[in-house]
Amino acid sequence: MRLLKRLSWKWLLAAALLIAYLTTIIVHTYKPLPAGLSYESGVYRTSDVEMLVNLSYEQNGSRVYQDEIYQAWLDAIRQAEKWIVIDMFLFNGFTDTGKHYPPLSDLIADAITLQKALHPEMKVIVITDEVNTTYGSHASPVMKRLAEAGAEVVYTNLDKLRDSNPLYSGAWRMFAQWFGQEGNGWLLNPFGSGAPEVTARSYMKLLNVKANHRKLLMTEHTAIVTSANMHDASAKNSNIAFRFGGPILKDVWEAEKAVIAMSGGPDIELDFYSAGLAGGEVSITTANLDYNSPDLAELRWLTEGKIAKQVERSIEGAKPGERIWIGMFYLADRDVVNALAEASDRKVDVRLILDPNRMAFGHGKVGLPNIPVAAELIKRSGGAVQIRWYKTGEEQYHTKLMVVQGKTGVVMIGGSANYTRRNLDDLNLEANLMITAARESKIAMQAVQYFERLWHNEDGMYTVPYEAYEEKLPIGKQFLYGVQKLLGFTTY
Repeated sequence: MRLLKRLSWKWLLAAALLIAYLTTIIVHTYKPLPAGLSYESGVYRTSDVEMLVNLSYEQNGSRVYQDEIYQAWLDAIRQAEKWIVIDMFLFNGFTDTGKHYPPLSDLIADAITLQKALHPEMKVIVITDEVNTTYGSHASPVMKRLAEAGAEVVYTNLDKLRDSNPLYSGAWRMFAQWFGQEGNGWLLNPFGSGAPEVTARSYMKLLNVKANHRKLLMTEHTAIVTSANMHDASAKNSNIAFRFGGPILKDVWEAEKAVIAMSGGPDIELDFYSAGLAGGEVSITTANLDYNSPDLAELRWLTEGKIAKQVERSIEGAKPGERIWIGMFYLADRDVVNALAEASDRKVDVRLILDPNRMAFGHGKVGLPNIPVAAELIKRSGGAVQIRWYKTGEEQYHTKLMVVQGKTGVVMIGGSANYTRRNLDDLNLEANLMITAARESKIAMQAVQYFERLWHNEDGMYTVPYEAYEEKLPIGKQFLYGVQKLLGFTTY
């Protein structure tokens, strides 16, 4: 009888833990998003928009680095007098010992510190991800400097986001999270041997694979949304950005206030009226765009799942004979992959430039997800989908950009979001700008010429044919990719 009682208590305890575990998974997978996330602005008309590019490529046997984005960041900071708002995923100088990268994070921090000293009343708000403290194991030297200079530093509370890896995160939430991550680190930092050592509990939090992945700088004059990080080890990556201005900056700030509120940060107000940024929204659809005003573009600010909505809508709206360009670091989202295959079936000309996913900060990778996804699209389309690989060195083709080149107008969507489930399905925090403009507009020609330059290797060696990285995936890689798709246990 006593044995039966002991067994019954064990079974009851196991059942209770299982119910708690499953409840935790369900709650944190389907819980409502914090207020203000998955944001879509109204439409704003302006000619104040331009595309910026950073490119790493080969020219006459040498590696060449073209920088427009970092210079635009510095210019924007040096012209600010009322406020600087930064929301940045990677903002640190951590690298592997012995490797040398441009001191990008210090250059940005120095510029902000100097501008704050010149304008003491200027508001500086820096929103960032816990990755810069390796999830609580150590302080961030850059954030400490900025806080000492008077910046309001907000670390995003990732626990408020839905769980993208629920089987693991359910157990982590039940047990590991209560012990915190602080303490004397003793494990090698995953982000570089020159970074501080970390606790095992930080590794456990990292495995939730959640991020504030936005990449944005805004002042009272302009905003720059980009695929680039303020991160030394990423400084030579190829990236894109859109610089834009006008009343849409109010919507950019509304989306940032949501992250601050979610993270328990202060209630901060910016004076858009004194900056001349009041009004400006128009209640129209893209069909109403006046194509007789060639430099007038329509802008829409998108975050999280609203990016997916507009990406899929734009692909599905492409007509036979039109062209879709995509430049992407990670392409794996099933809805996007299916939409591209279906567009090709409709005789849309689909052209992709992808990173081969072979290198990250000087370390080799196995080619996931782009190599198997590329093979799938080639097979499904009978070769009609055209793919070229960016010819990377130790850097990455880190771009996240789509251009739908229609017969009369061009749609551009670019920013922080890779085309993966984690980036498009209201899991990570992301920010993109959507632009609709006439084919002859300056911004549309910049975007199309960017792809033409890379596709045809104009003035340098940028891309190589699909066959350069084509491979029949070994069974091990196929199994790994299948498990990753099924469980979501990936870094992409």
